[in-house]
Amino acid sequence: MATIKDVALKAEVSVTTVSHVVNDTRHVSPKVRERVELAIRELGYVPNAMARSLKSNTTSTLGMLIPNSSNPYFAEIVRIVEDRCFGAGYTLVLCNTDDEPHRQSVYLQVLAERRIDGLIVVSTGAGSGTDEGDSLAKQLHGLRVPTVLVDREIDDPSCDLVETAHMQGGLLAVRHLLSLGHRRIACIGGPAGVMPSEQRVEGWRMALAEAGATPDIAQADALLWRGGFTSQGGYEAMHAILRTEHKPSAVFVCNDLMAIGALRAAHESGVRVPDELSIVGFDDIELSAYMSPPLTTVAQPKERIGAMAVDMLLERVGGKRRDARKVVLQPELRVRATTARHASFREATVPAASTTPAATGTTTASTPTRKSRTP
Repeated sequence: MATIKDVALKAEVSVTTVSHVVNDTRHVSPKVRERVELAIRELGYVPNAMARSLKSNTTSTLGMLIPNSSNPYFAEIVRIVEDRCFGAGYTLVLCNTDDEPHRQSVYLQVLAERRIDGLIVVSTGAGSGTDEGDSLAKQLHGLRVPTVLVDREIDDPSCDLVETAHMQGGLLAVRHLLSLGHRRIACIGGPAGVMPSEQRVEGWRMALAEAGATPDIAQADALLWRGGFTSQGGYEAMHAILRTEHKPSAVFVCNDLMAIGALRAAHESGVRVPDELSIVGFDDIELSAYMSPPLTTVAQPKERIGAMAVDMLLERVGGKRRDARKVVLQPELRVRATTARHASFREATVPAASTTPAATGTTTASTPTRKSRTP
């Protein structure tokens, strides 16, 4: 591999002159600059980024930690963040923690050694008030680089935060199902202790309580299942739900990946969606609009989340702001084809056919209605 000395020899200039051309730290005459740049191209010389960062105290590199790269929601956030970083002249180093606190800790140390200018974190596991959350907060504080938390909050007053109002999203989903006449509404939550999952489940509880659909906590808990935020988890949870004696007429699934598994389980069990079972997801990943049937879901504003995370981070990196900010964005309901009115609700809104004799003396036969299902 060519060195800066090789470039200097070929261009017949000093090493210092090559350094000034590469780092643009001093005026170099056009003719000399042209010779140096030609030598760099011909030799394939690659400047040492770490050496340059020691001089400038910046690397134009940002780090990002995500808990699961196979989840389309995180993949879509990463794409937005990377595009925003590239447009601002920064490169992004991405680390997938696979929801393992130890791996998260190791990657944070690796990123620190790379002298990143700033960090975007979607934390692994549980958040505020837990041992994992406290450990992460302590490690981030030790890094001493500007940090933006996305989606999951921890107790660190020095970090910026941008997230969705998860509880409000749960309320939107379940209120929609209630408006369609559903009363027995199950929930497939994510991992216990993970804040976004718990907040969405709390939204489900609140919507049922305000509608009087669950008289007590015990009844609500009997309708709560866990799917671990994976399609396999949603698949297994839905099969378990459909094996219960008193089946729900609707299910709120706390992310779209689990909803994909839940839809497959319903199909395998011969349960028609939405005629016999309504399903609402959460996230509005790109795939949700192309499922069969297209998924009704709560949309997180992913474009704004990714863009704001980068913009907030660069404000801190550039010294434009010192105090931490917390931004909570509102979700929206995307009604598609996996939700429909409850059977009894549909029948109550259809007027019975007339049985009054017609003028000709004939009668009009009444149309039999389906027997209502118990909500």
